[in-house]
Amino acid sequence: MDDDSSLSHFYKGKEVLITGGLGFIGSNLALALVNLGAKVTIADAMIPGYGGNLFNIEPIQNQVSVNFCDIRDVNVMNYLIKDHEFIFHLAGQVDHILSQTDPFPDIDMNIRGTAVILEACKHYNPKARVIYCGTRGEYGKAAQMPVNEDAPTNPRGIYEISNLAAQKITQVYHDIHNIQSVMLRLTNIYGPRAQMMHPRYGVVNWFVRLAVDNEAISVFGDGQIKRDFLYIDDCVEAILTSATCEGAYGQVLNVGNDTPTTFLELVETLIQVAGTGRWHYAPFSPERAAQEPGDFYSDITRIRTITGWQPKTALEDGLRQTVEYYRQHKPRYW
Repeated sequence: MDDDSSLSHFYKGKEVLITGGLGFIGSNLALALVNLGAKVTIADAMIPGYGGNLFNIEPIQNQVSVNFCDIRDVNVMNYLIKDHEFIFHLAGQVDHILSQTDPFPDIDMNIRGTAVILEACKHYNPKARVIYCGTRGEYGKAAQMPVNEDAPTNPRGIYEISNLAAQKITQVYHDIHNIQSVMLRLTNIYGPRAQMMHPRYGVVNWFVRLAVDNEAISVFGDGQIKRDFLYIDDCVEAILTSATCEGAYGQVLNVGNDTPTTFLELVETLIQVAGTGRWHYAPFSPERAAQEPGDFYSDITRIRTITGWQPKTALEDGLRQTVEYYRQHKPRYW
């Protein structure tokens, strides 16, 4: 991290709660916070298929407290939130495909679960700082690129709608109830510790699995759709840094990469790095076509201006570290 000493000074001894802390982003965040000297509690419901994995925190398993619970459980959240200075909220329903066939888990987990957490803060810990991690999918199809935080929000699915609703609820609790909150919209995050059992979320990591297994990767359309892919270490640094900046509270901030990459460039770089795998063109399935927003990459001017954060990991380097991690720990993930 860019200024590890200042982050260590800030987080040392802080009581921190991470919801969804055994998942992809949450576990990487937990590792970073422990290394910075924070006292970390993890809450995770370990719902099958969502990515919760105890192996994710193996390096720090004796340095964190793990509570197997659901964010929708009012009594548990009221109890857990009492003593924590920072709440990093990452738990939720994150399966885009499921949200097309059954909207209720998104509504229940993402909207109601967020409200439960914020109500707990209001009643039992109003001085807590909340960092809500949403998705760039809240924007929907981009009107122009790069996409800044003032762009229209026209989500194309229930998953994205529920994230936007949760973000708006968080904003209300900040504005009306003075629960100091930062609202982040994360782009396409990739790297170690993601679930690798199915392709329903995390496109880059699924491509990594196919490359590691020396299988064919489908490049949809002509492969020229652009995205901003962000390595997990950069994402974690953005989350941690935003929580330290008073100017970030009450703000919606993009966490992305202002250097976009086409899917074809992504796949070709991955295969070159891995030394295995192959690719071919494929038509969009009806489900993918329905939710495909086209080109999307983030304007990160606001978070850079407020916090000084910007991504540092080149795509080739991030992919290399990701491939190496899954080759080493493949049995733990598939």
